[in-house]
Amino acid sequence: MAAQYVLSEITGKVWKVLCPVGTKVDEDEPILIIESMKMEIPVLSPCAGRVASFEVGEGDDVSEGQKVATVEP
Repeated sequence: MAAQYVLSEITGKVWKVLCPVGTKVDEDEPILIIESMKMEIPVLSPCAGRVASFEVGEGDDVSEGQKVATVEP
């Protein structure tokens, strides 16, 4: 199975990255949190696997639909 891209569902700012690259994650496990309008929205892994990369860091602005991470099954 190919790598899965993780996309932001909202526009906001990356508040916290919850795990480093290389971490094994379960499907629907939060990997980062985006703050938007004073709400903290978790971004979930689309599949079980390993976090291959983050394209954003804490404090970065993100747009809806923007690629924020890659998870390899």
